[in-house]
Amino acid sequence: MQEAWIQLRCPDCGEQWEANPADLPEPDGTLGCNHCDTSRRVAEFTKTTRDFEILREFHR
Repeated sequence: MQEAWIQLRCPDCGEQWEANPADLPEPDGTLGCNHCDTSRRVAEFTKTTRDFEILREFHR
């Protein structure tokens, strides 16, 4: 199985990083930014619509 990476961006501080969607909670789960300590739904951190679609596909 090929690994996938998605781009994430903190909606509060703008910090950007990449993550393997298999290592993230479901899109409605909570994710925290390591830079500013904000917590929001994982879906709010996805940088693009395609990143969100990939995340959603991994958790079906």
